[in-house]
Parts: sequence; C-alpha cells; structure tokens
Amino acid sequence: MFRNLLVHVPSERPPRPVIEGSVSLAHAWGAHLDAFSVGYVTATSVPVVAEGGAAVAAIFEVEGERARERAETQLGVFEVEAKNAGISYSSRALVAMPADAASIAGAMARLYDLTIVLQPEFERQALDNALPQDILFQAGGPVLFMPYTFRGAFAAKRVGICWDGSRLAARALRDAMPLLRRAAALTIIAVENGEAPPVECTSEHLLRHLARASLPAKIASFKADRSDIQPGLLSIAADESLDLLVMGGYGHSRLQEIVLGGVTREMLRSMTVPTLMSH
Repeated sequence: MFRNLLVHVPSERPPRPVIEGSVSLAHAWGAHLDAFSVGYVTATSVPVVAEGGAAVAAIFEVEGERARERAETQLGVFEVEAKNAGISYSSRALVAMPADAASIAGAMARLYDLTIVLQPEFERQALDNALPQDILFQAGGPVLFMPYTFRGAFAAKRVGICWDGSRLAARALRDAMPLLRRAAALTIIAVENGEAPPVECTSEHLLRHLARASLPAKIASFKADRSDIQPGLLSIAADESLDLLVMGGYGHSRLQEIVLGGVTREMLRSMTVPTLMSH
C-alpha cells in the first residue's frame, strides 16, 4: 500500500502535472502527501562587482529570499488543490544550491513509499530539470514521472510492465505491485533485440508468476534494435491505451548512460504516459 507520498513541486516550471497527479493519487489511496519545492541560489547570483564578505553575504541573503518566494508561490498552488481534495498533506519550501538540493531531495525520498516528480525538459534551461533524475538515482525506491503534458487525475487502470528479466526491471515490478493489484489490465512488454533474458525469468515466466498472484496479464512483444526500443514501448502504450508504464531506470555515470541508459534517457525525453521507474 502507498500510505506516505512525496511530490517535488518545481519552482521554475509549470507545476500542474505533478500537483494534479499526486493529489489525485493521494486521494485515491487515502495517503498522506508531503510536497517540497526548491528555490535555487547559485554562485552566478552574485555580481562580480560585489566586494567583501559582507557585501556577498547580503546579496546571497536577498537572492535566498527571492528563491524562497518562488518555491512558496508554487507550493501555494499545491496547497489549494490539496485542501480542496480533502487529503492529509504538508508542504516545505527549501533554499539550496543545486548540488545540495540533489542530496537533500534524494535523502527525503528514502522515507516514502513513492515519490512523484515532473518529466524533465532537456531542451529547457531550468535547474528543476536535473532534480527528478537525481531523486531517481538516490531515493532507493520507486519514482513516478508525470509527463509535462499530463492533466487531470491519475488512474493506473491499464499498466504496461517493461520486462527484460534484469534486476532493475524486477525491482520496478516489486515497487509497482500496489498499483498492479488495483489495475484492470496488465500488459507485459517484451523486447526482442537479440539479448535473451535468463531462461528462469522470461516474460512467459513472469506471466505465470503474476497469474499465481491473481494478476492476469498478456504479453506484447516486438523486435527492435536498442535505438528503436523507446519508440516501440510508446507505440505499444498507445495501442493498448496504457495509463502507466513500469520500468527499471538505468545508469548514473556517463559510461552507464552510454552502455545501458539510452532507453531510460529517451523515455524521460519523450514519455507520453506516466512512468514508474526504480533504480
């Protein structure tokens, strides 16, 4: 069960997708929802003409107050929606340097059943773009990415399980189990790209495993090279009218990103439905 949820409300981007998605999810589950927003301060906030420690400190203080105001403004939108929905909630505005924000947010997420974040926009210059990925790699638990085009209530009635037999796919499967148990239809999405999963955990084995848990599913498979996997996943999501995709989230280092993480990055870039990832 999801009883304690965390949502990152961006301070530099439109917050509606994560606010509407997280509030509706908390309402449906009877869960408590904590929201936080980060107002960022950076070294570039201080003009080079500033001289002396006192002058620099004063400028940082002013920039910090402006950053807090940005975060509190976005949280004000969240609080209105949460109050109207009648859910249990709290909110917290933070002021931090980007690197510190990543560490703080990652540590916060470790105590929650699920963290909800906004899909990054890689083409847009915003400090909020990096934080969702940092949370994914540091949380130690599931992270639900809401597309920046998402509107309305989140309801995972039709769920696609992206399955390659890997450890991370299995972790995502377990983390998503509360949602799978409430779904009306499950689809195992298997990719045939010449790299067969271990014989002990093929998609057919997963199908039988889910059936034993009273979770009937079907298999949708497709052939694709690595560069075509992400378009194939989204194509099946559209064909099956899926409300949610479940998948492992690969790689944090640049080497891992090149070797393993291309599909994850492309999904973050082009997702069309909410996607639960675990790392």
